[in-house]
Amino acid sequence: MNKTRDPHYARHRYPAEVISHAVWLCFRFPLSLRMVEEMLAARGILVSHETVRQWALKFGQSFANQIRRRLPASGDKWHLDEVVISIAGQKHWLWRAVDQHGVVLDILVQSRRNAKAAKRLLRKLLKKQGVAPRVMITDKLASYATAKRVIMPGVEHRQHRGLNNRAENSHQPTRRRERIMKRFKSAGQAQRFLSVHDQVANLFRRPARTNSADHSRARARAFQAWTEITGATTVA
Repeated sequence: MNKTRDPHYARHRYPAEVISHAVWLCFRFPLSLRMVEEMLAARGILVSHETVRQWALKFGQSFANQIRRRLPASGDKWHLDEVVISIAGQKHWLWRAVDQHGVVLDILVQSRRNAKAAKRLLRKLLKKQGVAPRVMITDKLASYATAKRVIMPGVEHRQHRGLNNRAENSHQPTRRRERIMKRFKSAGQAQRFLSVHDQVANLFRRPARTNSADHSRARARAFQAWTEITGATTVA
């Protein structure tokens, strides 16, 4: 293999194509690091699972940030939900916001499920999105209403469990990753991993109600964007 000349991969033994493919596998599919190691080995690429982990840590967030900048503006209807996760035997809460199209806007891992935690999520969302939504949809947790009155007083708030299936469904990929990773080791690890995981999922998300031809075109655009973001070509 020839060494890549891309400055982002300077001093790395493997070229950009291999590194970007390994990072893509880590965040796109519910695979353990050892599974990724074996999949690369099947292609004749001998690299340890620890090296794969280091690649994911070094490049994942940078790729996610570039994906976020490339995505279209978020929808004007935000669905917010929180789910409990166990980290090192302690209960934590994963707060997530998605728009009406299913695009994950942001996530926040916190140790509390109260108004202070809800306010922190809303402030983070407003900072990242740059604009308040037209409608905010949540379950009946009172903390959302308290936080909204302070942070986004002019936004319409709908509280009904049946309206929030989109946000609740967005937790399912996290549950799969949680199982394959044998739970997250720390709140920081969960925050770092899921921040990248959800942005990669956004890029490769299949649009609702599309036929196979439209899906193929959307997937091709996603791969083209990934190539441009990572400075690599697809591994054959």
